[in-house]
Formats: sequence, C-alpha cells, structure tokens
Amino acid sequence: MNTVRPARCAASYITSKGAIEQLTAVTAPELGERGITANTVWPGATDTDPLRGVNPAEALLAIAKAIALGRLGEPADIAGVFASLAGPDGR
Repeated sequence: MNTVRPARCAASYITSKGAIEQLTAVTAPELGERGITANTVWPGATDTDPLRGVNPAEALLAIAKAIALGRLGEPADIAGVFASLAGPDGR
C-alpha cells in the first residue's frame, strides 16, 4: 500500500516494497516460460508492533476506517495466503 500512497519517514521501507513489486512483475513472465510462478503478497495495513510504533492510536483508527473490512489486517489473515502459495497448489 505504501508504494501507492507513500508515508513520510519510511523511504527505505517503501523502496524495498517497490523493489519487490517490480522484481515480481519482471520475473513472472521470464519464469512463466519455464512453468514457474512468481507471486507477491500485498497485505496492506496489518496490526503489528512496527505499525503501532510509528502511528498514534488516532491514525490507526483512521487507517482502519479506510479499509473495506473496517479494521486493520491481522498476521493470521496473511498467514493462510503464504501457506497456500508455499504449498503444492500455490504454483
């Protein structure tokens, strides 16, 4: 999400996210020719210590209101996606 709506004071974090997005976009067609898939998980705002560490409670409430589910994501929400991609059906 930060690569679409960048946050202040997070240049190195946002740059690393953007690099991963572009790496996936570039490698997907190259690897696809060999039957290998390339995926990127882009979860958005997730309730973690780092997010809480840089955002006051009011900001977290505003972020949650802007999300379709009306709440921050939870690490468990994302874990299933990674498990699926890592498994045999994730190809």
